[in-house]
Amino acid sequence: MRRNSVPVAFVVGILAILCGGNVAPGDWPQWRGPARDGVLGDFTAPKVWPKQLEQLWKIDVGVGFSSPVVSGNTVFVFTREDENEVVRAVSLSGGKELWSKHYSAPYEMSSYAHSVGKGPKSTPVVADGRLVTFGISGILSCWETTSGKLLWQHDFTDEFPATSPLYGAAMSPLVDRGHVIAHVGGHDKGALRAFDLDTGRTVWQWTGDGPAYTSPVLATLGDTRQLITQSQDACIGISPDDGALLWKLPYKTQYEQNIVTPLVLGDMVIFSGMSKGVTAYRLGHADQKWSPEQVWQNDEVSMYMSSPVAVGGRLFGLSQRKKGQLFCLDAASGKTLWTSDGRLGDNAALCVGGDVVLALTTNAELIVFRAGADRFEPLARYKTSDTATWAAPVIFDRKILIKDQSSLILRTL
Repeated sequence: MRRNSVPVAFVVGILAILCGGNVAPGDWPQWRGPARDGVLGDFTAPKVWPKQLEQLWKIDVGVGFSSPVVSGNTVFVFTREDENEVVRAVSLSGGKELWSKHYSAPYEMSSYAHSVGKGPKSTPVVADGRLVTFGISGILSCWETTSGKLLWQHDFTDEFPATSPLYGAAMSPLVDRGHVIAHVGGHDKGALRAFDLDTGRTVWQWTGDGPAYTSPVLATLGDTRQLITQSQDACIGISPDDGALLWKLPYKTQYEQNIVTPLVLGDMVIFSGMSKGVTAYRLGHADQKWSPEQVWQNDEVSMYMSSPVAVGGRLFGLSQRKKGQLFCLDAASGKTLWTSDGRLGDNAALCVGGDVVLALTTNAELIVFRAGADRFEPLARYKTSDTATWAAPVIFDRKILIKDQSSLILRTL
């Protein structure tokens, strides 16, 4: 696959604007960053990686898997304390709490998921002076970023038999052109819905399937802007302007756990799911109809919860095989180029900075490796915490922000 000659920083900037307002360099305003693809636009790898990561500060913030987001010098983190969901603003430079707000959110986990706790799992999004959170029971809230004032909130109990999927709401909302987009509701009945960012009123909705655990992405394919995601039983493309269904591809995983965030590479969309392998589709368009056509399928690796990243014509991810195995595929053909040893963890959050990939596993290990290498050969490996790290990190200015089981930690990198 020929590498796009357009500078990465330019692409990230344009996509960031499409995904919700102006984004300053170094900001990490939503799930997987400005373009929701794990790309660190301003990262420069050190010539020599340090032996260990120095801790700058650490504060208790509560439990949950929600990843922190950053805007300017403020970190926003979304957690649980007892039966409350809590939103905090924290000074990035010193770890001082600027404000915190909470609301009652009692929740009973499925018997199959007690070990992972009561969340929250969804990562907030910050845009245009607003912070939007999506709780594990499906409570969607909008907060003023400077004061923490609650601007509007929906719990959907009067609309759907269930307000979250079987294992709790996990999709991370996005903001597009003044609209908050979230897949609300529960198993078998829900709505992919756009809300006005300022008022919370419904702008449009698509009700063709229940929500999954996947977070949507925005892309322009041909000359058409599309919201691409997985619903409970399908991969779908939706018009972000009016909610019209553009295309739908049946996609059902074991136990109905569509989790992996889609990745758009050029004119291809890459999907994966539990025991489904990795698949690339090209979206054809003729006679005013979109039709997904399979480009390649790789059954040697398969992603369960971890979402992939791409750089230099290569695709990287964590396979569920061998109890957690990093892999590298040729993005054009889907051919496996290398796999790592197994037992790395149940999940990993991957980021790309230049030609370096950084993977934070649930075992709190940060693994750094070169994207262009012929085999898996780590440049560095670090222990980042004494407890599990399910949330994705934020990496900037040779620093890494980590949410572990109950703390928020800033370390040097």
